Amino acid sequence: MPLGLRVKKRGKSKETYRLVEGEQAGAYGSSPPVPPVPQPRLVFHTQLAHGSATGRVENFSSIQELYTKIAGVFEISSSEILYCTLNTPKVDMEKLLGAQIGLEDFIFAHVKGIRKEVSVYKSEDALGLTITDNGAGYAFIKRIKDGSIIDSVKTICVGDHIECINGENIAGWRHFEVAKKLKELKKEEFFTLELIEPKKAFEIEPRSKAGHSSAGRIGTGKGTLRLRSKGPATVEEMPSETKAKAIEKVDDILETYMGIRDTDLASTIFEAGKDKSNPDEFAVALDKTLGDFAFPDEFVFDAWGAIGDARRG
Repeated sequence: MPLGLRVKKRGKSKETYRLVEGEQAGAYGSSPPVPPVPQPRLVFHTQLAHGSATGRVENFSSIQELYTKIAGVFEISSSEILYCTLNTPKVDMEKLLGAQIGLEDFIFAHVKGIRKEVSVYKSEDALGLTITDNGAGYAFIKRIKDGSIIDSVKTICVGDHIECINGENIAGWRHFEVAKKLKELKKEEFFTLELIEPKKAFEIEPRSKAGHSSAGRIGTGKGTLRLRSKGPATVEEMPSETKAKAIEKVDDILETYMGIRDTDLASTIFEAGKDKSNPDEFAVALDKTLGDFAFPDEFVFDAWGAIGDARRG
């Protein structure tokens, strides 16, 4: 799943004092209990991307919980949901739902459609694929580079879920694990991909290469709901323009070095480095927070540069 920011939780204010049994309000000059502040009710509208009635979802804190809520609305299995887009039913990789949802965003769920098996000859080291995942165990194709090996195989499309590589089921793999597996495939040999397209209302949409930018992914609301793998979701303000640009640049560096795009991961990397005084401290912070990724030194140096540029304005 896409990773949430690791920040210290603010100390909670003391809850309303309960009256001791037998004590009456106003006794000994005490004030009556202060009523609890009501929490805002956050309700999001949702549809299946290939067409459905409009439903409503609320009370979720993680991607998995959101998928379960959507599945319940439309009486499907949550495992049928490949990913969600915000404010468009199209397979638009720049509108993917991640760990943040604008408070006014409309959620479109893309479900499993046609299965297909494709044989590809790896004539070069680079396949021309950028991988991402839905935060719930499904990796899929976010971008296809023009003129690449994959670009020549017209049955492979942006938005396709990669289910198996050479017969090995990769459900539950993170995007960087899938990208590493594809990179390690032997050159001058054929390999097989088993893919699942998202279901579409009309099979007439042109094949998309997808764009480079992550900008504009979060919707039009003044705030965002940040989903977390642990703990409750929280409402936060939109990131500043400077921070958003820095996160986008880190996301570009992720694609260059690791063949993945993940705005939430890029945001976590930014947070890990924004208060560090040198690249060594930044590298230690990355190892502690994101050690599973095993970022190369070149990546750490370039990401540190992007963060430094943002801090300097």
